[in-house]
Amino acid sequence: MNVDSLRIETERLILRPPRAEDFDAYAAKMADAEATRFIGGPQARAVAWRSFLGKAGAWMIQGFSMFSVIEKTSGQWIGQLGPWHPEGWPGTEVGWGLARSAWGKGYAYEGCIAAIDWSFANLDWTEIIHSIHPDNRASQALARRLGSVCRGPCKLPVPYEDSPNEIWLQTREQWRRRTRS
Repeated sequence: MNVDSLRIETERLILRPPRAEDFDAYAAKMADAEATRFIGGPQARAVAWRSFLGKAGAWMIQGFSMFSVIEKTSGQWIGQLGPWHPEGWPGTEVGWGLARSAWGKGYAYEGCIAAIDWSFANLDWTEIIHSIHPDNRASQALARRLGSVCRGPCKLPVPYEDSPNEIWLQTREQWRRRTRS
């Protein structure tokens, strides 16, 4: 697969691997205490750079990672979502993290449908999880809307080992049955 040409379009979004020009918007999101409240908290720009490179590098090493989410009408980077499975992670995840300006518009739902479809079609995954902080009601609602069910608490690897999280899950077959009906 040529990741340079990978592009998924939905009605309002473009999903593609991250590019260098996405970093300023990514760093701004990662500096926002509210946007990062449930994903480790705000990051200084230098720390955000390393995090950004980790996601971009996963494309080279694993052949998948979070997509940059681009709003079609404005061409603006509004977040990241998609497949994610770092070392020690409790499962094969499709996760999301959008800039606050993109919240409440249905972008995460729209993008996650495309990312889950892509993940099941292109990766040898039999299930998808979402690791969600128990206080993150918005992400829980999105997971429910996507058809996932809470399976209970989980332990994340360092440096998130002290953060409470729950696993929300669905299998490839559950996803296929749901999307065919």
